[in-house]
Amino acid sequence: MGTEAYPTSSHWGTYEVLVRDGRVVDTRPDPGDPDPSPLIANAPAAQHHPTRVARPAVRRRWLENGPGPDPERGAPGDAYVEVDWDTAAELVAGELKRVHREHGAEAVFGGSYGWGSAGRFHHSQSQLHRFLNTTGGYTRSRATYSHAAVEVLFPHLVGEQGAHALLERAPTWEAIAEHTDLIVSFGGLRLSNTWIASGGRAAHTAALGMREAAARGLRTVSVSPLRDDTIEEMGAEWLPAAPGTDTAAMLALINVLIEEDLADRDFLDRYTVGADVVRRYATGETDGVAKTPEWAEPICELPADTLRSLARRMAAGRTLVNVGWSVQRTRYGEQPLWAGLALAACLGQIGLPGGGFATGYGSMGRYGGGATPGGLPRFPKGANPVDRRIPVSHTSEMLLRPGEEFDFDGERLTYPDIRLVAWSGGNPFHHHQDLSRLTRAFGRPDTVLVVETHWTATARHADIVLPSTTTLEREDMAASQGDLRLNVMRRAVAPYGEARDEFDIYRAVTARMGLEKEFTEGRTAEEWMRHLYEQWRERQRDMFGADLPSYDAFREAGGVDLPGRVNDEAMAAFAEFREDPVAHPLQTPSGRIELFSATIAGFGYADCPGYPIWLPGEERLGSARSRRWPLLLLANQPKGRLHSQQDMGAYSASQKVDGRAPVRMHPDDAAARGLADGDLVRVHNDRGSLLAGVRVSDALRPGVAQLSTGAWYDPSSTEVTCAHGNPNVLTDVAGTSRLAQGCTGQHVLVEIEAFRGEAPPVRAFTPPVPVPPSS
Repeated sequence: MGTEAYPTSSHWGTYEVLVRDGRVVDTRPDPGDPDPSPLIANAPAAQHHPTRVARPAVRRRWLENGPGPDPERGAPGDAYVEVDWDTAAELVAGELKRVHREHGAEAVFGGSYGWGSAGRFHHSQSQLHRFLNTTGGYTRSRATYSHAAVEVLFPHLVGEQGAHALLERAPTWEAIAEHTDLIVSFGGLRLSNTWIASGGRAAHTAALGMREAAARGLRTVSVSPLRDDTIEEMGAEWLPAAPGTDTAAMLALINVLIEEDLADRDFLDRYTVGADVVRRYATGETDGVAKTPEWAEPICELPADTLRSLARRMAAGRTLVNVGWSVQRTRYGEQPLWAGLALAACLGQIGLPGGGFATGYGSMGRYGGGATPGGLPRFPKGANPVDRRIPVSHTSEMLLRPGEEFDFDGERLTYPDIRLVAWSGGNPFHHHQDLSRLTRAFGRPDTVLVVETHWTATARHADIVLPSTTTLEREDMAASQGDLRLNVMRRAVAPYGEARDEFDIYRAVTARMGLEKEFTEGRTAEEWMRHLYEQWRERQRDMFGADLPSYDAFREAGGVDLPGRVNDEAMAAFAEFREDPVAHPLQTPSGRIELFSATIAGFGYADCPGYPIWLPGEERLGSARSRRWPLLLLANQPKGRLHSQQDMGAYSASQKVDGRAPVRMHPDDAAARGLADGDLVRVHNDRGSLLAGVRVSDALRPGVAQLSTGAWYDPSSTEVTCAHGNPNVLTDVAGTSRLAQGCTGQHVLVEIEAFRGEAPPVRAFTPPVPVPPSS
């Protein structure tokens, strides 16, 4: 048999998999993708890896002792018994019924982060949440690890539609090339992040857009501890500010604009409220401390003259202020966002093409790639009858502290008493902070159910593990917001072992609960895909008069161009508001941009008052904590994979040092510790420790180390918390503030030292060996 090619889509792009004798042997880029992601090289190894879950498996201690808290859940060497699908479905249905009967539906936590598949139908989060809604409801999480501060803060400042516009209608790179003179990006413009888009990406255009904009004269200033956070072709001016001090730098820029009469007073008066509050704080009237460049210099470790010159250049032309998502994943992460908006408001260019404020360039592939106002096909989740929620970053706190109260976005909420955790399409042992604490938290529920393709760390903390198919083992369709095309995803290989589609897994469980018809609505998976496409096709006809092909013709053609795509001038967020703020007010109490929010001020949060201020965090160079832990570790997104997905793949493996995660260090910091490139080191603080391999680089500032997230968590060694290099054994669960309670895992103080003695092996990719039930 020869080699056959099958088109597919993933969160890292559209590509083809090459199949020979039923196995994926290689990948090749889609010919229509001008800048394909190298992440596609991870697919062959991941598809057939020994860590694939082959059959339903039940943890032996749970099978023998029944449901209940178990502090040994997730312990290395935990034994699993394989069972048939009928038994597995009965166990899940029976446990759901028991929890609902004894504790109520709010005792079920539906943990799915949505990155399991790019498919519009086989979307793990949608499938799980529809299943839980059908069976009675569940406690849900709100916001994301990526940008919770953005999601919670900006509806207060610019309204719900304004917040949506910031995330979904950012100026395209074409518009920036045409209109923008200067982009000042806090957090850089990291290219590898643009390889990723939730839902897939038909064509990667960010790098081309950056190059074209630079060629047409765009000047770039990158405020980041990493010099290579922008591509070389942009010729960016690098301002290596001390991490976590962006707010101080922005306040200094605002101070210059005000003191030198460069601020656009007409804009501030007409389109904002609270500009006077920001002015008084920036000039020192509020607290007696003027936020001048000289004030900011020792905090940011940037020369005062550099900040003053930058403020003048920003006022001299069309400027776009970008605050990357990484910047807000720190303590008080709301503040740089709020200060960035205030800085852009002082420049008076919000609502103009290529100017104003943005958050997300260099953070996600869809950002700056246009918008898709006609929407995309979407599998309906149904209504959740349970009104209980937590911030997603509070998963461990919810499990460990039932009944305790906490603050979130102006509300005083209570952690529910969770007895059943159901997880699919995500890996909290990648996303979450302080993994030792998360491990203790996972020992508290009665039952943990995980639907997974591989034996991830989350699956190894489960009582019931159900094997699901990968995207290459089923038919689907994919596109992301702002994409060019809705693509067909072809089934390339047969399911691994006894893996099933999630739809069929949940259908089997609901059948045993007498709810199959409610879950399926009488449709098969193929009938659902046809139904979703035809519904979407009809909407496009109604909105745009688009004559799209039928479902069968769409499948035959392999895809369809998305109608109604918006770019260029139409992508200027707040353009209508700028044209007439009375006729097109924002959905805020004032109808204007709220540089001071009376609503937030009314919450009484000292860690997030009613206007942007400088609040120094503890995980920061120069803090009291840094006297013990002198290096600031950046736990940013990896360039070798999406989150932790396909970590065993060829491209991900090529980034590692002798099979462990790489930690980049400045030559001065490495030399001070007697370390050289390739050395094995112990990275540690008072929360945990890990092993990593050194990569010496002058592309980051002294005092800063970089260890990206995503190495599969490996707690198998007694010498370190993770033998593989997962930085979340070091990070803190503290939220950004009581407002957004966002993830703060981007920055953590550590020490790094040479590891002496025999290194423990990496066992992250050694799956559990099935055992028979006890006699």
